[in-house]
Order: sequence, then structure tokens, then C-alpha cells
Amino acid sequence: MTSRAFVSLIGAGPGDPGLLTLKGKEALARADVVLFDYLANPELLRHCPQARTVYVGKKGFSEYISQEQITALLIATAQENGGQRVARLKGGDVYVFGRGGEEAEACAAAGVAFEVVPGISSAIAAPAYAGIPVTHREVARSFAVLTGNVKEGDAHYERLSGIDTLVLLMGVKNLDTIAAELIAAGRAPETPAATIQWGTTPEQRTVTGTLATIADEVRRAGLEAPAVTVVGEVVRLREKLRWFDVAHGGPLAGRQVAVTRTREGGSGLADLLRVRGAQVLEVPLIRYAQSGEPDTVRAVLSNLSWVRWLLLSSQQAVVSLFSELDEAGLDVRALGGLKIAAVGPATARSLWEHGIRADFVPSTPGARHLGAELPAQPGEGLLHFTSQLAEPELQTALEGRGLDYVRVEGYRTEAAEPGQNELERLKSAEVVTLASGSAARHLAALAGTDFTVAVMGPQTEAAARELGFRRVVVAENPSLEALASAAEQAVTAQPSA
Repeated sequence: MTSRAFVSLIGAGPGDPGLLTLKGKEALARADVVLFDYLANPELLRHCPQARTVYVGKKGFSEYISQEQITALLIATAQENGGQRVARLKGGDVYVFGRGGEEAEACAAAGVAFEVVPGISSAIAAPAYAGIPVTHREVARSFAVLTGNVKEGDAHYERLSGIDTLVLLMGVKNLDTIAAELIAAGRAPETPAATIQWGTTPEQRTVTGTLATIADEVRRAGLEAPAVTVVGEVVRLREKLRWFDVAHGGPLAGRQVAVTRTREGGSGLADLLRVRGAQVLEVPLIRYAQSGEPDTVRAVLSNLSWVRWLLLSSQQAVVSLFSELDEAGLDVRALGGLKIAAVGPATARSLWEHGIRADFVPSTPGARHLGAELPAQPGEGLLHFTSQLAEPELQTALEGRGLDYVRVEGYRTEAAEPGQNELERLKSAEVVTLASGSAARHLAALAGTDFTVAVMGPQTEAAARELGFRRVVVAENPSLEALASAAEQAVTAQPSA
């Protein structure tokens, strides 16, 4: 029997999750198990919801797990269960001071098939995000990337006299020694230098000086690893070419915001928060599954002659409706003759994406308002296509008006437990966004209610307060922009860490 064992050595990039390559994303999507390290942004794990994730972080010489242990675990995991696809997610690039060569050698020795997916190295990305090009036709026509780890042995700086730009990785603790040795090797003390901490992330900080002063400047600013130091005339271009720290110096710069979402995908809210400078953690709290009553759903959709109003109280209800129509061999024509009501603008927009304009949207979003304002008459059939966790407000309001009401479980809302690493980071967030009562319930069950939360609408607010959340900020309207503003209001009302 041929083993399925396969390892993808993936460069995760320097920190900005948008810098993962398309091939890296595809490899994560195929993985059975993902081993990720300290410098691999945990947000990238959203690309592998099917995989088991294992944290094998290392930070400098304070190792959570040694390189030898990581390599042994990599091979053993790949060979488990008759062979598995293992993604080894490494910060930066696999082969640029990432020990990827050692892991590839181990795969070859063990007979485990592997691939290498290069990543964007912090050696070029961090300077670029700090406004420093490592080469420039008029200033620098060559550059070298060096390890600043003095434990690796003599760097032979005298051999680099003809290199215009030097980029030092892992050297922030040794800058005094490195700078002195470079000067002794012939570099001018007044050579411009810059150190960039957490390059490409919202936490990015940059200090500049000269080769003679950069170590003192770094100490004064309190910069620590991970950091990249650039030495050369290109550093003078920073003030002219700065873009990232200028664009990301918004009201949430450096503040931590957790965005709860479904297991299946990312969130547009995260992008809006990043534009405001936030450090965003996307945490899957819920997942959507097919209805537990598929035969009932298809029977109902196959005979809608009795229905006058179809009620949709979430965007997922719209998605599931069209999925179930397709499963039943039907299409939008099955809805012909019905009036369709949406609980709010977001649900109405989802309908419009399928070519249907909602016949009714309440003046204030929410199930209670939909039930109170729906222009239906006694005797008209009302069908609510929803999940098994539908809030009771809609049914109560409609039946209080003497209207006939039938609810069908069109899909299920279930818990999607995040990994232990995600939970730990979630607890450090300054605010957590909640777009539904389901998200509030799952957050409370997983991690308690001692959070500041920004919520989408009064219905989610009521659910959150009933669960015991006390620090609640409500978005002014049911839009992602408004929820981002609510998160900003919640965070900026607190002192920064």
C-alpha cells in the first residue's frame, strides 16, 4: 500500500496575513494537520478549517519545543494513519533562516514526499513596509541578508565590504556587538540604520539612527524581537517613501479586536478594522450545517402554494434557502407569487445578490419589529425559513396579531470550537464583535462573559445582556461599518495597554 504521507513546507510570510501566497493558501486547504510556529500569523489558520492544528512555537532561544522535536513530530505526523497531508507553516520564507532545509532533509531521509512553498521574507517585506527599499538604482545595487544570531559563529563582515545594503534578522539583542563588528570591518559609523519590529503588522514600530547609534535608539524605544535591522544609504529614503505606518496610524492602531465569524470563511469586518489600524484576531465560534430535517425542508419548498409571505431573518437563511432549492431540483421560479420579507438591510442585500428584491423590510431591523410591522392579514400563510435556534420574538409578535405561522428548520447553527491558541488570544482582546445572538451564546459557553463586546443590533444586544455580558456597545445601524465604529468606540473608551 502506497503511503499518503506528504508534507508542505509553507512560508507564512512576515506577519500580514494578506502576504500568504495563493499556493500556500491552497496547501493549507488540503492539509489534514497543520504545524504552525510563533511567527506564523494564527489568522492564516482560517484557510484550513478542516485540519487539526498544532502549535510548535519557538521564540529566540526560549524554545517551547526544540527544532529536533519539531522535525521528529513533522515526520511522525505525516506517517500516521497510513499517511497524512501535513502543512508546516513557518514564519517568513521556508529557506531564509527558517531551518526549512533541515526539515526538508528529514522528509527526504524518511521517504516522505514533500513540497516547498516559498514565502515572503521579512528581510524584504519589513523594510518595504517601513518605507525602505533594499535596493535602489541610484543608491544601492546589492544587498545581503544576514543572521544576527551571534551563536551561529563569526559573520565575517569584512567579506561584505562591497555590499550596499545589509539586512540583519534575529539580531536585535546583539545590535551593540554587531554594530561594533561592522564598524571594525570598515563600515562608516555614520551609515544610516533602521530597526523594524513586527514588520507588516499593525504593531509595526520603526526607529532610525546610524550604525553607531542604532543600538541605543532601539533600547530607548523598547524594541524587541521579532525585528529586522537595515544598514545602508537606502534608510535615508524612509521619510519620503513611508506609507504603511502612515496609512495604519488610525484610531485603533495597535489595539486588539477579536472578530467572531463562522468556521467557513473570513470577515469583511476584519478588513474594515485593519484599515483603522486594529490588530485583528478572527475567531470561528459558529458553523452552519444542513438542516436536520432535509426531507421536511424539500417537501415544504416543493409545495409553496399555501404560502403568502416567506420570512427570512438572517443572511444565512438566504444562502441556505437557495442551497436547498438547488438540492430539491428547483430554482428561483419556485418562489414565484410569494412575497418575501427580510429582517433587515443586510438580509435584503443578500436577497438582491440572488436577483430578488425584498417586498418588505421593517423600519428598524430585528425579528420583533418584523413581526410587528409585517403587512400580512389573518388567513395568509406565513413561512419562516430559519435555523433551529430561531429567536422567539418573531413568532410571538406574529401570533399575537392572530397570524398563522409555520417555521421550518432550513439550516442548523452549531458551535465551531476554536483551537486552544485562538482561545488564549481571544481572552487578550480588548473588544469582541458579535453579529448574532448565536455568536454571543457560543462565546459565553466557551470563554465566559467577562468581555467588552460590540454587537450588531438590539436583538444581539438583548441576547448578550441576558447571557451576562455587561460591557456592551451597540452599532448604530446593521452594517459592518457601524459595527466597526462600535468596536472603535468600545476600545477607545478603554486605556491602551
